[in-house]
Amino acid sequence: MMNNKIDNISCSSYNDFLKNFETSVQKRRTACPPDLYFFQFMESVINDVEKTRSTRLKECYTTTFNSFKKFRHDTDIAIPDLSNLIIEQYEHYLRERELSLNSISFYMRILRAVYNRAVLRGLTTDRLPFRNVYTSIPRTVKRAMNLYEMKKLARHRFSEKHLEWARDLFMFSFYANGMSFIDMAYLRRSNISNGMLTYRRKKTGQTLEVFWSEPLKKIVEKYAGMTKDYLLPIITTDNPDNRNQFRYRQCVLNSYLKAVAQRIRFRHPLTMYVARHSWASIAHNLNISMEVISRGMGHDSEQTTQIYIKTIDNDAIRRANERIIRLLRY
Repeated sequence: MMNNKIDNISCSSYNDFLKNFETSVQKRRTACPPDLYFFQFMESVINDVEKTRSTRLKECYTTTFNSFKKFRHDTDIAIPDLSNLIIEQYEHYLRERELSLNSISFYMRILRAVYNRAVLRGLTTDRLPFRNVYTSIPRTVKRAMNLYEMKKLARHRFSEKHLEWARDLFMFSFYANGMSFIDMAYLRRSNISNGMLTYRRKKTGQTLEVFWSEPLKKIVEKYAGMTKDYLLPIITTDNPDNRNQFRYRQCVLNSYLKAVAQRIRFRHPLTMYVARHSWASIAHNLNISMEVISRGMGHDSEQTTQIYIKTIDNDAIRRANERIIRLLRY
């Protein structure tokens, strides 16, 4: 009987405890400012990023936000409750999905940036929730094609039009001092004037000039008529959806380049970055100065090199690129 009495008392007390707990939680949620919850605060950060018109940065924050929400099963959390245990569990969640260290670090660094904003705004004290997770930037193994491999690629005959298209865009990047794919996508005919291709880098805003060489002309002429508003057949129509067109073409191109690499038996996967790095690598092997290479590629983020760069004559960059193209053709 005594045991039954105790059980009855325990059950009654436990039910009362649950009611009181739910009431206290509800009061806390009512009293808690909306921006004190991490999801809501991160949404406000994304809105702030959008106002700066940095589309790429907004996409990075949104991707991270969606990943973290999925991990949390759409359950928001108060910012002060964001502990190192939760962040470690999130890292484990990402590792289970076989994400690379680069990707894990990418998500963690963005979450940490949002958390640090909350700390600066006084929404929480810094509890160092990211102290035990991977937030480093691993050194990427840079793979470049040598001169022989570039010649082989340039001269290979593809029976499949889509692989030829991928190869041609790769070569365009190479011939244009290693131009990045996003800068290629937004080129217009108005960018060509007086024998020079002049464009502004999307990443840095720096204005660069490329000599309008014969190989570049041939690639553009080959695909003339496939796009109305742009120089290359990447974005086909000029409308608010052109960013989505670019991203779709980027994914398609990368898949085609993998097939191209297999076809020419290149030892590593091909990406558009390989074209950029190959131009720099071959130029360096030809004893072209680091200053000219850096200026030709628009490397204003490489501080060590930029210390020594003041004004580089565009003719030096032109001569460097002509020399590389000439060696490729003969």
